[in-house]
Formats: sequence, C-alpha cells, structure tokens
Amino acid sequence: MIDILVEVKDIGDVDKYNGDIEGLGYEAMGEYGIKGRRFFLKGRYDRTHHIHIFQTENPEIKRHILFRDYMVSHPEDGKRYSQLKQELAERFTHDIEGYANGKYSFIKEIDEKAELWFQNSLLER
Repeated sequence: MIDILVEVKDIGDVDKYNGDIEGLGYEAMGEYGIKGRRFFLKGRYDRTHHIHIFQTENPEIKRHILFRDYMVSHPEDGKRYSQLKQELAERFTHDIEGYANGKYSFIKEIDEKAELWFQNSLLER
C-alpha cells in the first residue's frame, strides 16, 4: 500500500477535482472518518494507493507523519501493524469499513506512542 499525503491551501477546492482524480482510477471517499480530510483510494478490493489531502496546518498532518516516522524507527510495531492489516484484509476482504474499524485501536495506541517518542526526541536535542 502506498499512502500519499498532500497539503493544500483550501480543502474545499479539492472537491472540484474529484472527477479528474477518479479518472486516474481512484475512488473519492470524502472525509472518510477524519474531519477536514479528502480521502481517495485506488482499488476498492485490491487496494494499492491511498491519497490523504488536508488543508495546511490541519493537526492530522502531524499525526500522520509522526505515525510514519515512529513506525520506521520501531520495526517491531511496524511488523505488528503489518500482521494486523493482513489478518483484517483476509477477514474483511470486501468490507473496507470493517477493515478500517479493525485497525482503529492499534492506530490510537501507536499515535500515543509516537507522540511520546516525538516529545522525548525534542528533550534529547
């Protein structure tokens, strides 16, 4: 899965381009559970790409980047996440909401760890 994060000046302008993005094989999902986001996925049942678009200064940008950086720096949690996603993909093959809901508590756990990790890294500088 390739996750792409995009920042824009005005999130409202993104909706004007849904048709163009869908023409590239993506499905427009709207906010899809995160206020202020525009989410696009490619391959509903055989997903390959996600695009997350946020307006500049949305706190979700930091959260997503911290999640990524934490996972890269903590491969044991990255492996746990990978295993969870594989199990959920098998269980919820045609149920993207079930898949997303199944990841929710793990993601929250990692978000908390990532924030602490980030704060500690600032203290060490």
